[in-house]
Amino acid sequence: MANYDITPVAVPHVRTKYRTIKTKMPVPESLPILRSLRKSEPRSMAGQPPVIWHRADGFTVGDRWGNRWIDWSSGVVMTNAGHGVREVREALLKKIDQGLLASYVFVHEDRAALTRQLQRLSPDPDNYEVFLLSTGSEATENCIKLSKTYAIEKYGPKKRYFVSFINAFHGRTMGSQLAGGMQRQKKWMGTTADSSFVQVPFPDGFKNEDQSFELFLRSLKKLGVAPKDIAGIMTESFQGVGPDFMPVGYARKLEAFCRKHDIVLTMDEVQAGFGRTGRMFTFEHYGIKPDLIACGKGISSSLPLSAVIGRRDILDLYPPGSMTSTHSGSPLCVAAALASVRTIAKGPLIRNAAKLGKILLPELQRIRAKHPLALGWASGLGLVGGIQVVKPGTKQPDPETATAINVKCYQRGLLMFAPVGIGGECLKIAPPLCITEAALREGLAVLEKACDEVLS
Repeated sequence: MANYDITPVAVPHVRTKYRTIKTKMPVPESLPILRSLRKSEPRSMAGQPPVIWHRADGFTVGDRWGNRWIDWSSGVVMTNAGHGVREVREALLKKIDQGLLASYVFVHEDRAALTRQLQRLSPDPDNYEVFLLSTGSEATENCIKLSKTYAIEKYGPKKRYFVSFINAFHGRTMGSQLAGGMQRQKKWMGTTADSSFVQVPFPDGFKNEDQSFELFLRSLKKLGVAPKDIAGIMTESFQGVGPDFMPVGYARKLEAFCRKHDIVLTMDEVQAGFGRTGRMFTFEHYGIKPDLIACGKGISSSLPLSAVIGRRDILDLYPPGSMTSTHSGSPLCVAAALASVRTIAKGPLIRNAAKLGKILLPELQRIRAKHPLALGWASGLGLVGGIQVVKPGTKQPDPETATAINVKCYQRGLLMFAPVGIGGECLKIAPPLCITEAALREGLAVLEKACDEVLS
């Protein structure tokens, strides 16, 4: 996790159409707020660049002191339709004026409208249903639960294994972290970790150069897991640590493997969905049909909402009242999601992501080629990308240098969240889908200059 110094330093002033930096960074007047939070919150909450967000519009974020940043975070790959998008604001104000702020799972009209909208976007609207929840972790956790329930009820307790991938991130609850592929996130479980959760290498092409499906099969055999005993397989449509994508042929072989052995295939679209990669869902690039789809983040471009979209015969395994959540279909969150999904589904934002992706990835690869020893890998699709910073000439993460580049960017009006990855080495780029080409290119110029200065 990045450690940001909150000692104000003088930085060059910036004034462009999209960026304004006019104070020291961090802003001296912001320190009482930052220090207060350090006394009232756990230190885990102090891991982002020290910017006090005050207003966010479209693809920019501003503070109270007149500074403004191009946002390359979308919060955390969340505000896909844009910050404060008009349709979402209007939907929320209308719902507040209506006076309906909470409902548990008592029915309201917007819940029916949103589930129908998401059903229409599914791979098989006649045979898929939609289960609304609050967080991405809840969505992935329920995909695990449903996969195992389907297998046990149909085949008995021996079909119990849940397979996911090394370096995967599926959330922060116990079940989602059992399925996750980062061992350091499981230390708190001690020896209680469920042995039915296993991970195999992800075919990213950099951290793991072997992208063959044969490696998947060999890995299962080495773990002593027979295909007939697998209940479910879950993978992020792109691994958030990169972003890392599996080859199309690999994804199709994975789907065929699941069909052959009646394994529930879950695609985790929490980060990847709702236009981010130039399709409504990233799994569409692979030409596959998952059994379950976990959604969140960009679904509402604002308030906490998630969803499991999946086969009717799987989602209907639990009787009425036995698979719900306190805020399932909460009216305000549903109103925001309905407005956000409808806005994205119109098409221009998705097309913009696809178009700008053809600029973003080549530019990241060009920047990476200038510093090939320190910048180990550049990847992306649509409006998600990343550069992995490594110890010179190795694949070993270099989080200190990644953070130094991140800080240079924030000081010049380009805001990313703290470096991610298996060791805090990845500079991740995920602007709102409404970003313009001019703003994207301006951000790329800032990133390039920061890399040049830190790595020279």
